[in-house]
Amino acid sequence: MSEALARQKSGARDMAGLVARLILGAGFIYLGWHKALHPVEFLKLVRQYDMVHNYVLLDFIAAVLPWFEVFCGLLLLVGVAVRGTALVCILMLAPFTWLVFRRALELKAAGGIPFCAVKFDCGCGTGEEYICGKLLQNGVLLLLAAWLAMGQGRKLCLRYGLMRK
Repeated sequence: MSEALARQKSGARDMAGLVARLILGAGFIYLGWHKALHPVEFLKLVRQYDMVHNYVLLDFIAAVLPWFEVFCGLLLLVGVAVRGTALVCILMLAPFTWLVFRRALELKAAGGIPFCAVKFDCGCGTGEEYICGKLLQNGVLLLLAAWLAMGQGRKLCLRYGLMRK
């Protein structure tokens, strides 16, 4: 009986890993594709964070980052190098979420409005959003990526890692 329960839990964990990969992968493909199709608008939104002042680097970010996001999303969807790709997603999402949070604080202070009433286009590809909703979305994506990076849902992948054991 306990062996059957263990198999059932393992199957549920594998399905949850598949769902996490599909959500995260589809999200990165959708958002990256939207930015790739509108590079000038994305460039303008990247500039609003006032982090990069070199125009060559700004152009590079606007041209390459969206396609890199699409590539990561595709890797997650097909289940190749999931753990490493999830880690890369975390490395993209965490600083971006911090920048969005910081920008929202600036807009809150400038407008004298409640934090959750702050609404702006953060550059992620979904248009204007309320900050609390955006932070919640990013938090969920970070949790999914962290869960995958910890090695969950290996069985339903095409190739979980790049190295053979």
